[in-house]
Amino acid sequence: MPTATCSSVGCNEPANLQCPTCVKQEIADGSHFCSQDCFKKSWGVHKALHKSNKGAKYDPFKTFGYAGKLRPVYPLSPRREVPEHIPRPDYAETGIPKSEFMAPRSEIRVMSPEEIQGIREACRITREVLDIAAAAVRVGITTDEIDRIVHEATIERNAYPSPLNYNNFPKSCCTSINEAICHGIPDQRELLDGDIINIDISCYYKGFHGDANATYVVGENASPVAKKLVECTRECLEKSIAAVKPGMRYRDFGKIIQDHATKNGFSVVRTYCGHGINQLFHCAPTVPHYANNKAIGILKPGHIFTIEPMINEGVHHDILWPDQWTSTTKDGKLSAQFEHTMLVTETGVEILT
Repeated sequence: MPTATCSSVGCNEPANLQCPTCVKQEIADGSHFCSQDCFKKSWGVHKALHKSNKGAKYDPFKTFGYAGKLRPVYPLSPRREVPEHIPRPDYAETGIPKSEFMAPRSEIRVMSPEEIQGIREACRITREVLDIAAAAVRVGITTDEIDRIVHEATIERNAYPSPLNYNNFPKSCCTSINEAICHGIPDQRELLDGDIINIDISCYYKGFHGDANATYVVGENASPVAKKLVECTRECLEKSIAAVKPGMRYRDFGKIIQDHATKNGFSVVRTYCGHGINQLFHCAPTVPHYANNKAIGILKPGHIFTIEPMINEGVHHDILWPDQWTSTTKDGKLSAQFEHTMLVTETGVEILT
């Protein structure tokens, strides 16, 4: 039975229709009508209600079966502009990284000294921007504000934020909170005391990409398991980097990471992996973080790639939000990640980020 009265001026009939825009904007008062005729007659006045609520926050995927408490908070801010003088990757306008599609999938390139120096510069900028973003983490800041800070710090260094429009990603960095494993889209959600947040920064500078991320504890009231998870994930990255040297197999990093994660009671995400990086954002080699994987390739001096373990509090399985980017744990429990870009040297490794 209808529980509301028609919002049309002069009509007091029971109303069982509701304005679809009001539903989307979560406007209850003044949104009900008894018929399409009343709705149409009232439109000139009623639409002002939408204008007064323009920019109201909402969840665009209300019917989605979220695994945990995290929700997207829309609307997203407009796409941020990059000055014309800054060199940009091939996908900057189209959203399609054609050069990646054309690259041989299994060829692990040995970088020349000139290319290594170019990537080194891109990685230096990436590290600087990540540190600036980390300094902004505090209770109450929105992830969109962090994205603004990242974007401005990147273009101030005459670099392009690599995630921006990569396969149509809408923002300049990834911000993944609590149960979000990776690829979280910065939005209007404010950070809460006790959250953990991963900030993933990639910068394109003079034709080369750099890539790094880290997970941070927000405020003073994170749970003991959150702190343990963050520390364990950092250790997983450190232990795997310590093993980098010529002659090692790319598949062997997974066992190092999984052994340490399992020893601490955690699991390793299998859907996402480390990757090669150079003039391309993502390329060979593939670097899984779990044991008994089938990755191909042997480390050689001049190889440049990332290791970026994603470690979960609960099960390793993940789900994808309808935005087609945000990946969260299937059980709604916490996830953390750390990443470096590194160069294989004649004797071991140089961490570039």
